[in-house]
Amino acid sequence: MKGDRVEIVVDAGGGTKNYEVVATRAGRRVEVSHGRGLVEVVELTRGGTAVRTARFLANRVVALVEHPAADPAWADDEVTPLRRTG
Repeated sequence: MKGDRVEIVVDAGGGTKNYEVVATRAGRRVEVSHGRGLVEVVELTRGGTAVRTARFLANRVVALVEHPAADPAWADDEVTPLRRTG
């Protein structure tokens, strides 16, 4: 969803570097996968085609933070308080 964002902090030897992958257009999403010593962050279209890919060595990744896009509130969304029964 447009607005999805993933921040990656990588150890660069003498300090850290920050990277960010953002879903830039409507219908795109950002997915994170890891395995075999790699962390991969991909921006995908609705059809699943990769638009941008960022790959990092897993042992160099200090932090990986996913920020989902904020969903707009619908008019019929209502918060109902929990009630204790019995």
